[in-house]
Amino acid sequence: MGPGDAVDRRVFHVKLPGHDAMARQADEHVVPTRVMLPRRVIDRPARQVGKRLLMALLVLATTVLIVWLDRDGYNDNADGKVDLLDAVYYATVTLSTTGYGDITPVRDGARLLNVVLVTPLRVIFLIILVGTTLEVLTERTREDFRLKRWRSNLRDHTVVVGFGTKGRSAIQTLRATGLAKEQIVIVDPASKVIDAANAEGYTGVVGDATRSDVLLRAELQKARQIIIATQRDDTAVLVALTARQLNRGAKIVAAVREEENAPLLRQSGADAVITSASAAGRLLGLSVLSPSAGTVMEDLIQQGSGLDLIERPVIKAEVGKSVRETDDLVVSVLRGHRLLGYDDPAASPLQLTDRVITIVRATAPPGAGPSLPHLQLPPHRS
Repeated sequence: MGPGDAVDRRVFHVKLPGHDAMARQADEHVVPTRVMLPRRVIDRPARQVGKRLLMALLVLATTVLIVWLDRDGYNDNADGKVDLLDAVYYATVTLSTTGYGDITPVRDGARLLNVVLVTPLRVIFLIILVGTTLEVLTERTREDFRLKRWRSNLRDHTVVVGFGTKGRSAIQTLRATGLAKEQIVIVDPASKVIDAANAEGYTGVVGDATRSDVLLRAELQKARQIIIATQRDDTAVLVALTARQLNRGAKIVAAVREEENAPLLRQSGADAVITSASAAGRLLGLSVLSPSAGTVMEDLIQQGSGLDLIERPVIKAEVGKSVRETDDLVVSVLRGHRLLGYDDPAASPLQLTDRVITIVRATAPPGAGPSLPHLQLPPHRS
């Protein structure tokens, strides 16, 4: 089945929480699908128009002053004299290239000033007038070029579906490990949410992530990791089904509100499922039993500060040693598809193909820490 084929959407009995505000807005206001790249900070349209208007008035005033100071070098066919109103009139028709010929420079000095000063001012005036039109005409071309370059350069990136509290927290953790903003693409049905993501420097796709064409716009077929942080569990199931169809090799991590919906996410293609409500409840219970233990757990899940829980490959110096002989505090060993506890006799000795999950002290600043599993740091782009 290819990327363009219809998704096999099996009927699942998903327990749904109440609709939140964002879900209701997404249902009520259907937004056309589009990719929104981060923009450079520019002035608001009203301010840009105001600046151009002031520049045009300044050019006009300068031209009027030049003609008025050299008014004796001009001839008015009506009365032979050039007053202030005639100077304004001549400057206006000259800068707009109308040129009726009723007022003309007759002396050499006036003609020289027209060549040296008035003509460049006329060119500047025309550039100011057509500048807005040219900018509108070239904006679409420039955006199309940026979009094509973005698509061609994007590889092994991370797609985050949902930019709410869960999505933002996941992105903060990824950023703490050194993942660049250019390697993160956000998909959300609300245009205001994508505008907020653009303001923070992220590329966003406005649209329904359950549709394959929306995920294809996010280049999901080339992604290395997919994070599903939607507001509803049934939406997460459909997104997981669509994402797994488009990308068989990506790692998919999804969040659900209800624990009984977690098996459905795994059947839909998710590699890991986090139950947000249950996880928060367990942390609350642990904090009641032992506030210090709750603080340590919260510290472990906040990447980049205090203690970090990371996954790394076994180095050559550790091969053949037991778990307790390593320099780091190893809590689990990943051998193939088996996850072995530190106290499991099969975990030791360590093998070269093993990966270990360890607790380390986060001493590096954000952006320079150890890499998490399946993360690839992008090259620096100027």
